[in-house]
Amino acid sequence: MSKALIIGAGGVAGVVIHKCCQNDEVFEEILIASRTLSKCDAIKASIKNSKTKISTAKVDADNVDELVALINKFKPEVVINVALPYQDLTIMDACLITKTNYVDTANYEPKDLAKFEYSWQWAYREKFKAAGITAILGCGFDPGVSGVYCAFAQKHYFDNIDTIDILDANAGDHGYPFATNFNPEINIREITAKGSYYENGKFIETDPISIKRVYNFPQIGNKDMYLLHHEEMESLAINIKGVKRIRFFMTFSQNYLTHLKVLENVGMTSIKPILFEGKEIVPLQFLKVLLPDPASLGPRTKGKTNIGCIFTGSKNGKPVNYYVYNVCDHEECYKEVGSQAISYTTGVPAMIGAMLLLKGLWKKPGVYNVEEFDPDPFMEALNKFGLPWNESFNPDLVD
Repeated sequence: MSKALIIGAGGVAGVVIHKCCQNDEVFEEILIASRTLSKCDAIKASIKNSKTKISTAKVDADNVDELVALINKFKPEVVINVALPYQDLTIMDACLITKTNYVDTANYEPKDLAKFEYSWQWAYREKFKAAGITAILGCGFDPGVSGVYCAFAQKHYFDNIDTIDILDANAGDHGYPFATNFNPEINIREITAKGSYYENGKFIETDPISIKRVYNFPQIGNKDMYLLHHEEMESLAINIKGVKRIRFFMTFSQNYLTHLKVLENVGMTSIKPILFEGKEIVPLQFLKVLLPDPASLGPRTKGKTNIGCIFTGSKNGKPVNYYVYNVCDHEECYKEVGSQAISYTTGVPAMIGAMLLLKGLWKKPGVYNVEEFDPDPFMEALNKFGLPWNESFNPDLVD
């Protein structure tokens, strides 16, 4: 039916590729492209019993000309960007030049500035619209499924949504003293940045990891969770009409936070270049090299994740509380696609978003966040492709 170019060859890319190959009626042919060709070839070699035709290529995702040449040669209907967030704009530029549809999982952030927001990508709206192509932004889990959950709640259960709490819990144990579950550089930049939440029309900034709550997660139990800034709040504040408050919480163990604080105190989480033996290095990039590769965590990670959204609001004049969430098992993910659950929960939605675009269900010229589309076919696909959702109308609320 269609051809997809998948840019990136890390843990998330591996999941996207496996799930595309499970869905070979839609993804007839895929090209895996990355700076490191051997990683692309390794993923290709791991795919068994699929009719999807797979090829690999080397590309520098920072180089628009290289990207354009590759797209023009392969002629995909969609580019699935699971490279680094730093590379979103160069890939979008290449898609514009070649008039190719685009899907990503995380919003753009500059390499030399620990700041992520949608403004840079939203600036492409009119250009993509004029080119007649679609860009779907933030189609992972959070952002991604979290936004679909919000659109689903708004469509089916609420006349008015007053509050949204997005809760991301990982109870997995990989056995390392300290490791990150996705790209260490991106992960640590996110956690050490200022937190924020949306309330009554504005964003309120908080000190990093300064607001803590304890929540009893289904199938996981009580976990410490901390308020973070997260990109989907920015789009949800616009697209969920009348919402008064949005917060994002993520769980961390005390062990993780202690290690992180020590590294921060000695300057290892800094993105400011320093001179070392006559060469300029970025401490956080050096730390990334020392830490375990998240793609290697799959065979040693046990436990589950729980990611979902809790809503309060009203329907037909009556108060409604609603909780929708997914529980994902690290070991089951590894058995299926050779990854841990963090990569799995990001990669599956990226495939679904691309699939819905290719089928024409999520296709319209311009640049969009996931909650701007009909959530129903996405919610149906989550159940089919490995991320089934649960719901409760009597959840514990977060104070």
